[in-house]
Amino acid sequence: MRLPLRIVIIDNHHQVEIEIWITAEGEKPRMRELVFETEYGVLVPAVTAEQMLEVDRLATETFHLGILQMMENAGRNLAHNVIELIFEYEAAVVVLAGSGGNGGGGICCARHLHNRGIKTHIVLSRSMEELGEAARHQMKILQTAGVQPVQLSDVEEVIQGAGLVVDALIGYSLRGAPYGLTADLIQSCNQHAARVVSLDVPSGMDATTGEAPGVVIQPDRTLTLALPKTGLKELQSVLYLADIGIPPELYHRLGKSFESPFLDRDWVRLDAVT
Repeated sequence: MRLPLRIVIIDNHHQVEIEIWITAEGEKPRMRELVFETEYGVLVPAVTAEQMLEVDRLATETFHLGILQMMENAGRNLAHNVIELIFEYEAAVVVLAGSGGNGGGGICCARHLHNRGIKTHIVLSRSMEELGEAARHQMKILQTAGVQPVQLSDVEEVIQGAGLVVDALIGYSLRGAPYGLTADLIQSCNQHAARVVSLDVPSGMDATTGEAPGVVIQPDRTLTLALPKTGLKELQSVLYLADIGIPPELYHRLGKSFESPFLDRDWVRLDAVT
C-alpha cells in the first residue's frame, strides 16, 4: 500500500512541491519532483496527463476559452520557435500532424510558416475525414491557402529534404505504443530529420511517466503548452513552455501554486528542479 505525502519547501521565496510516497515496510519509497524552473528562477508546477485533461476541460467549460483560440496561440508560438531554429530561411519545414488537438496545433503552425513565405509540407497521420473537428477546421484553412497534404509515397523524401520537422502527432494523449502510420512517421522522422521540434510532448512518450512503450520521437526541442507535463523531467533535449492564454486562476482551482513566468515573452525555457 502506498500513501502520498506532499511537502512544500520554501527557500529564498521560492516554493517547491515534492511528493513522497510512503510505502509498506520492505518497499522502496519513491519521490517525484513536481516543478520546473525558468532561467529567471520562476517555478512552474507540473501536471500529469489526467490533470492536463482537467485543465482543458476547465478552460473551455468554466473559463470560456475556445479550442480554436488556444490552438491558434499554440500554433503561432510553435511557428515562431521553428523560425528561431531554421538556419536558412529558405529551408523547407515538414509538419507531421495527428488527428487531435496536437495535430491541429501543428497544422496551425504550418499556416503561420506558410504565411511568412517558408516552404511548408504537411503530412497527416489520418485522412481528412478522420481528423477531429478542430484539426479538420485548421486543415481546411491551409488547403484554401494552397497547401495540400503530402502523398504518403513522398513522405521520406520531403523529410530528408527539410531543414526541420515538426512533430505534432500525439501530444499528451498517448494510450499505449504508437502503431500503424503514426509509428512509421515517428521512425522516418528519427531516421531522416535534420532537426525536430515536438509540440507539447514528444510523440510516443507517456506525458505522466516519461516512459516510451514503443517508438518515440527524439526531438532537439520540445515546446510544451500551458504547464509542463511530469514525464518531461525525463526529456534529454531542450524544453520550452508556451503561453496559450489560460488564466492563472484556473491553475489555482486545481491547487497549483502558479505565478506567470512569461512577462513580456510568449515562451520560456524550463529545466526540471532536482
